[in-house]
Amino acid sequence: MKQLIFTLLVILGSYHLQAQDVKALSLEEAISYAMDNNLSIKSSHINIADAEEQIIERRSFGLPRVNGTIGYNYFIQIPSSLVPAQFFDPTAPEGEFAKLAFGTRNDLTIGLGASSMVFDGSYFVGLRAAKAYRQYVDRELISKKQEVKNAVIEAYLPALLLQQSRTTLEQNITTVDKLLTETKALYKEGFVEQLDVDRLELSRANLQSQVGNIDRQADLVYNVLKFQMGYPLEDPIIASDQIDQLLVPATSEELVDAVNFQSRPEYQVLSMGKQLSELNIELNKSTYLPSIGAFANYQQSAQGDNLIKDPTWIPTFVVGLNANIPIFGGFEKRAKLNRAKLDLAVLENQQKSLENAISLEVSNARTSYTSAQSRLDDQKKNLALAQRIYDTTQIKYREGVGSSLELVQAEQSLFETQQNHIQATYELLLAKISLDKALGK
Repeated sequence: MKQLIFTLLVILGSYHLQAQDVKALSLEEAISYAMDNNLSIKSSHINIADAEEQIIERRSFGLPRVNGTIGYNYFIQIPSSLVPAQFFDPTAPEGEFAKLAFGTRNDLTIGLGASSMVFDGSYFVGLRAAKAYRQYVDRELISKKQEVKNAVIEAYLPALLLQQSRTTLEQNITTVDKLLTETKALYKEGFVEQLDVDRLELSRANLQSQVGNIDRQADLVYNVLKFQMGYPLEDPIIASDQIDQLLVPATSEELVDAVNFQSRPEYQVLSMGKQLSELNIELNKSTYLPSIGAFANYQQSAQGDNLIKDPTWIPTFVVGLNANIPIFGGFEKRAKLNRAKLDLAVLENQQKSLENAISLEVSNARTSYTSAQSRLDDQKKNLALAQRIYDTTQIKYREGVGSSLELVQAEQSLFETQQNHIQATYELLLAKISLDKALGK
């Protein structure tokens, strides 16, 4: 029993809780709270919102773009050009030039332009990739929720084990107190020795010490549980379920059916990663195709020395197409395509490795569950036997045909068997949780 209590002190926390404002939580309530408040899950929801915006962003590349422009120039010195002077003065000597100013001092241009993609293979692949990425982050959220759920369960169950262990210790203290009272009365009458009283008092003191040790570790287990839930550390809570209530036997299908890899969220995430990698290959292939765009521009230019009194408006309207035809890019595209194919090969290997790991995990979980069930069955028999021995020893002691040493030994054997039974129940519950986790439930 000492070894079990030592293990509890290391891996568990305390049951010692004060009465003020203690919130009792079932396992389902703890999981539900974590789904709403765990920071990792909140971050996954943010990733989903970001993926939605990426779809909108990618779709916008194929929509027409319209831009307005406005420009104004005021020429302090109007640009001039040299022309032969004979254009204006036939008597001017050969080779003489005259300076001639062209244009007006004011130039105002107002325009409206539109452009649109007509064909671009990468656009459609990119849009599919954005939608696939949205599904990918959905799978990530499911996987994260499963991780948080498992973490909450792993933090919640030790609290139950600790509470049940403490309750058993308190019941044992009550039994010893009753026997100690009877023994003290017999001692006063001279029927037993002081040694008999001392043995029972020592037994009671050991039990109280164990309870005290458990109580001093109270914050550890509940702080871990609060952290996994996203619950305020300063607010006290208590686990309200019982181990026996949570212990649901495994079905024959869970123990023998073929492994369904798709039931595991992380496998679904990896499958979506493969799909994204395949789309990346398509995207790199599409860069070899030409892209075609259309445009239209309309503008009005106002010119004159005084734009308010005598502007002259000159309209311009042009439409057209442009095509970008890849010819040679220095093998960059080929290298990117080959790298995308290599990334897919890595993901395929990771998928096979994950399948092997899941198969091994399921196999081990099934074996562990069967072994834990067998241990619990044995401990149930041992507990019944230890209780019968203790009851018989108690009767012999009260009738004066048994010694206090035999009684203390039977008592210690019973207490140890009780703890072993609690531990076996806990281990079976853990084995069932591990089996459910391995099967993706």
